Amino acid sequence: MLKYYLFLILIMSAVSFALFGIDKRKAKKGSCRIPEKTLFGFAIFGGATGAFFGMQIFRHKTKHNSFRFGIPALMIIQAGLLLLIAVKFTNT
Repeated sequence: MLKYYLFLILIMSAVSFALFGIDKRKAKKGSCRIPEKTLFGFAIFGGATGAFFGMQIFRHKTKHNSFRFGIPALMIIQAGLLLLIAVKFTNT
């Protein structure tokens, strides 16, 4: 179970990171953007770490309080879930 959760986090984080980069590029070009719901959706379902690093590296959405505080909060929640899963499945 733990390795599946880690795999999910890895894939979703990679996708989230890429989406932040793509959206930043689209913002600079003035073209059709990726909805914030989509960016948050990938972060919620395991991609918070990738979203956080995407925000920092691409300097994207860093002034939006919902992202500034929401993404780190999701990272903490996901780390807690990972810890719970690790403890549960290593003690059985």
